Amino acid sequence: MIIKFWEKSRKINATLTNLLFKPVHRQVLLGLSKLHVASQETSPWLLKKRLLPLLCLISFFLVLLLNSFAPAVAQLPPQPRQEIRGVWLSGNDFSVFRNRSQVQAAMSQLRQLNFNTVYPVVWNDGYTQYPSAIMQKMGIPFFFKGVDGQDVIADIITQARRQGLLAIPWFEFGFMVPLTSELASQHPDWLTQKGDGTQTSISAAGEVAWLNPFHPEVQNFIRGLVMEVMTQYDADGVQFDDHTSLPRDFGYDKYTISLYTQETGNPPPPNPLAQAWIKWRADKITAFMVDLYQTVKARKPNAIFSVAPNYYNFAYKMQLQDWLNWVRLGIVDELVMQVYRNDVESFIAQITRPEILESQQIIPTGIGIMAGLRNRPVSIPQIQSQVEAVQQRGLGIGFFYYESLWDIAPEPAAQRQSAFAALFPNSALRDISQNTPRKSTFNTISLPLYPKPSLGQRVRGYFLEVAIANGQPKRILLDTGSAGLRVPKEFLGNSPIRKTGQNIKEVLSDGTILEGELVYTNVRFGLIPTAEPVPVQVVTSRQCTAQKPKCSANSGGPFSGIVGVNYFEKSLPYNPLRKLPGNLSNGFIVVGNSGSNNNGSLILGLTAENQAGFKMASWSEQPEINGVPGKRWDSRLSKVCLTLAGSSAKNLCNSRAIADTGTINGLTEFKSASTAGKLKPGVLGSANAVKVGINGIFDYSLTPGTRDGFNRWNLSISPQAELPIFVNPGIALFDKYDVLFDQVNGKQGFRSRR
Repeated sequence: MIIKFWEKSRKINATLTNLLFKPVHRQVLLGLSKLHVASQETSPWLLKKRLLPLLCLISFFLVLLLNSFAPAVAQLPPQPRQEIRGVWLSGNDFSVFRNRSQVQAAMSQLRQLNFNTVYPVVWNDGYTQYPSAIMQKMGIPFFFKGVDGQDVIADIITQARRQGLLAIPWFEFGFMVPLTSELASQHPDWLTQKGDGTQTSISAAGEVAWLNPFHPEVQNFIRGLVMEVMTQYDADGVQFDDHTSLPRDFGYDKYTISLYTQETGNPPPPNPLAQAWIKWRADKITAFMVDLYQTVKARKPNAIFSVAPNYYNFAYKMQLQDWLNWVRLGIVDELVMQVYRNDVESFIAQITRPEILESQQIIPTGIGIMAGLRNRPVSIPQIQSQVEAVQQRGLGIGFFYYESLWDIAPEPAAQRQSAFAALFPNSALRDISQNTPRKSTFNTISLPLYPKPSLGQRVRGYFLEVAIANGQPKRILLDTGSAGLRVPKEFLGNSPIRKTGQNIKEVLSDGTILEGELVYTNVRFGLIPTAEPVPVQVVTSRQCTAQKPKCSANSGGPFSGIVGVNYFEKSLPYNPLRKLPGNLSNGFIVVGNSGSNNNGSLILGLTAENQAGFKMASWSEQPEINGVPGKRWDSRLSKVCLTLAGSSAKNLCNSRAIADTGTINGLTEFKSASTAGKLKPGVLGSANAVKVGINGIFDYSLTPGTRDGFNRWNLSISPQAELPIFVNPGIALFDKYDVLFDQVNGKQGFRSRR
């Protein structure tokens, strides 16, 4: 892109020079010089009058000149990016590429024509186009070899590199596979189906079946092939197209039905167009792509993770391929959107869509142009007009496919090659060393908070879906009253884990003692991965303190995990939200579900828009702790007013309080019995109405009852308590207020929901 902009600038300068030195413009310049002399002898009014026609003429020429270049300059991305000039090497081309000399000639010619990228297909029709140990182990034969018995993919990659071209292997079929293939026959349980039991659909490749993208064995298979290619050839990257998806009618196989029912409590809706069903499946594919991206980057950080989908509205609604979300998540290094249209107006409408404009501000973005098919050749004027439209908008290009560039075409090969030479008159080589992992581009995102965990039966709570070490996502208790991620070892996946050998102990407010090793590993919240590994306590032991023998560890229920997101860290592990990418780490908002069985939401990333309507209270800053990033805050609110009916504790505004999603019932803790007045420790009754608030910030009231998580309120007297009066309204507070946690400025906000 840098080279292209420089050449455009040179063209503008040359045009200006030519205009200025044509005869008519020389006369203009002579006139200007004469007027300069005359101006010394003429009044200002007469000078302006004489200059007016000349200035109009100059303005006219400048408008014509600048307007002719404005679209190309105005629509360039704000920062130079490596321009994509690629071509797909499809299965149709391999009659050419089986021959080493023809491979060498082809790569040399592409380089001379100033192409910079080739995408050789390595996976289609249920077979690899390279000798695969994975396929060999499965007993699936390998048919594709060069005329000398050579590995054709290795030859293409080697010859491309010698010419300075990037070689990015292309997994053309994605999850698509012929029903008659050995793979489909060996693993019928890997296939998904429609609601009526149909296993196939009609595609450009004919009638095909679909591997289930939600099945862990399918995911492991595809991941294995990708990593085999990356390792075997040290590839410059890997590309997935519109078939790394699933047609929306599919997903009604036994495995997916069971998984959906387990996660949502209901079977999939019979209507495949139901929005929640579409989103669930699309998000599962996205989660797999996040995992695949991380796996590729672990092997080769500078590798290009490329996607070549259809236009977004079609890709998401028809194929469950949420590629715009992939771009925003930071897992796409290069986008080449397929736009195979004949008429220019329709073509331009697609390449100017908002998602393309957004993507090209972030990553190298190109448009897939049809160069022709065997049964449908494309004329060079059509190709030229589409290339011009793409280049005017600062976009790159990928041609489908090599053989149709000039071997299968309505014009002679020499004429086509000459035309392609004119499309890219200047060199624009690419360098993957500049392709460094990037952060998510979300300013804010909302994640669902579920009313039930993956394990255990808790009456009330908000549970966030978290995947640890690339394990299966688990719904873990969101606790705004503690800090650090603490999970059982069964929640861990197979990603690398850095062990510290440090055994740590955490005592929860209910008296539960959690013990286990501190480790570091990657974590994903919903679809959002942390920017780097975070500390996690792997809990291997739970017990109760002597003072509270009836803690949750004594219930016999399984431990469902805790993700503590408080910023009042006292030691490691710290709040893992601190390590979210970009703006997502600056704070969050908890939106409750008003006591219903519906989902609440966790809004990550504070913006001016989502902070509107909140009334803010300040925290006090605490000393830093080694190993904990960012500022540390005492999130216990001060100057809290407390009234308990039936006691002397009325209108006292010297209490401290915390907004805590990890506590089911409300609690007031007094350091001394005299402060509590007439009230005795235990569960308060309806006569003991509670009011707690901060003047001008929030005003919360409750009539105690018997329902856990809704209106139960406990009172305790603890001489060993740190504070004279401490209040924890419990999770019911979040039924009435959205609560904001600002870790940058040390503030907490409350916004009434009623």
